[in-house]
Amino acid sequence: MKAPRVSLDQWRALQAVVEQGGYAQAATHLHRSQSSVSYAIGRLEEQLGTEVLVINGRKAELTDTGRVLFERASKLIEDAGNLEQLATDLSSGQEAEIRLVVDAAFPFEILMHALRRFADHCPQTRIQLEQMILSGVDERIEAGLADLAISGQLPADMLGDEIITIEFIAVAHPQHPLHQVDGTLTLEDLRDALQIVISDSGIEHKQDRGWLGASQQWSVSSIDSSLQLIRNGMGYGWLPRHMICEELQRDTLKELPLREGKIYTTSLYLVYGNPQHIGPATRQLADILKQCVQHQKT
Repeated sequence: MKAPRVSLDQWRALQAVVEQGGYAQAATHLHRSQSSVSYAIGRLEEQLGTEVLVINGRKAELTDTGRVLFERASKLIEDAGNLEQLATDLSSGQEAEIRLVVDAAFPFEILMHALRRFADHCPQTRIQLEQMILSGVDERIEAGLADLAISGQLPADMLGDEIITIEFIAVAHPQHPLHQVDGTLTLEDLRDALQIVISDSGIEHKQDRGWLGASQQWSVSSIDSSLQLIRNGMGYGWLPRHMICEELQRDTLKELPLREGKIYTTSLYLVYGNPQHIGPATRQLADILKQCVQHQKT
């Protein structure tokens, strides 16, 4: 691959002339002499073998060829700036990547809001996001595959802060046979009905979420799949209230009138994967997640 003949400094000079509207304005913007800017553009055109700027009155304008080159050059300058910022971040200890593992019950809207805010604060830090169920999060932490996690339980040798409480509620389609039973339901009424169970994504210590006394069970690998099956009348199950608020309001899902066990809650904890080595970006992401949860509560 041939080494580029045009320097990044020359492309920056072109960008300044175009964006500032002329050579004099570009020179002021770059804190350089006008002659040095003119020389940089002249050498650029000479090395490329084509004209990129023309003077129209007092304004410098791009030629058709210059317009195409300028678009690519602007991206090149942006990439160079990002590379320099990455080097600065790395030298200051800011992580290049954060492995974030989140229990799938954590509200997705809050997660997306937090990630958008984090991207504005730390644009050079990549996020590797995994959504897991139950012990799947803990196994990622134990295996050293999570820098930050939102988990339904705390690993035995770690500390964490409770970040949110999730309420699970027993529901079924309004036309489901369980809603045709007179009076309140007991666990005996549930035993012969099909229950949709959310399977654990862990391997070593698998468990399932919810009451497991039904003789008929279908296991699914995600909360969304469980919601779709229950919404379509295939069975009943316990789902996070924040995911089904609209369905309950529209009466496309209905709470089961259980005498007991209709609702259960679970706490989710914010846990650092390696508490002895927490990078500044990881700590900032944790703070943003807490702030977004608190904002949602208010």
